[in-house]
Amino acid sequence: MKKILVTGALGQIGSELVIKLRERYGINNVVATDIRKAEGIIAEGPCEVIDVTDANQLYEVAKKYQIDTMMHLAALLSAKAEENPKLAWHINMGGLVNALETARELNLQFFTPSSIGAFGPTTPKDKTPQDTLQRPTTMYGVNKVAGELLADYYYTRFGVDTRGVRFPGLISYVTLPGGGTTDYAVEMYYEAVKNKTYTSYIAEGTYMDMMYMPDALNAIIQLMEANPANLKHRNAFNITAFSAEPEDFASAIKKHIPDFTLEYQVDPVRQKIADSWPNSLDSTAAMEEWGFKAEYDLDKMTSNMLEKIKIKIER
Repeated sequence: MKKILVTGALGQIGSELVIKLRERYGINNVVATDIRKAEGIIAEGPCEVIDVTDANQLYEVAKKYQIDTMMHLAALLSAKAEENPKLAWHINMGGLVNALETARELNLQFFTPSSIGAFGPTTPKDKTPQDTLQRPTTMYGVNKVAGELLADYYYTRFGVDTRGVRFPGLISYVTLPGGGTTDYAVEMYYEAVKNKTYTSYIAEGTYMDMMYMPDALNAIIQLMEANPANLKHRNAFNITAFSAEPEDFASAIKKHIPDFTLEYQVDPVRQKIADSWPNSLDSTAAMEEWGFKAEYDLDKMTSNMLEKIKIKIER
């Protein structure tokens, strides 16, 4: 990777990934693109406004900057996708096809993330295998399964160097999430610091895989730098750090904020999505093929999250 273009660069993952990539490869070698104009630290390097559903825009910007690697993150997330399924298909699939076509035409290395949402209620719930039944019941999940297959197709049919991971719920203090089912975990940390109480829209006892953002960013870079000869799967590697229910987060927080309280007001839409997902993932393939390993468990992440949020709020 020498010249990298990131779509969806102002989202939860992109806003942190752009900074990390610029630190690693040079500020002028990472082009941040989004449908909105960049501000703040992201705007200190090369930026472009791009609608990924416009194939020509994407192609022209990649050509302009002589890109050799594209990281395609632009997408409508799970809860938002259920509110507007047609728009989700237009952005998530139309944008992905355009990005893959640009990668094919310009011979780019290509990354796009899948998700735990690519699984469905008939998938094995515990230690979900790398290769297993995928019959999601959400538009977001359908998009992700189709995206995994499409990325594989562009590799086998056209030789595009496509790579990807299935992200669990991602937790970060930097950029607030935007419409994901696992967003409750991030909200809980902020409310713990601000008000010492949180009302969860996900029900008690609902396990989902989670990961701290630093581990997610490292996984992207590690996979993209991996020797292609070692990749048997290439796209949609299961990765995980820990599996947790809302009470687990509350217990970890109480070690630092003893009077924190957790209540519940379940959102039926997001709960139905959560219930269709696995409790935990088996990341053996990622560990064996490119050395994936998460650094943060729940307690280590909680300590860091609370510390960073306190600093952020006090500014």
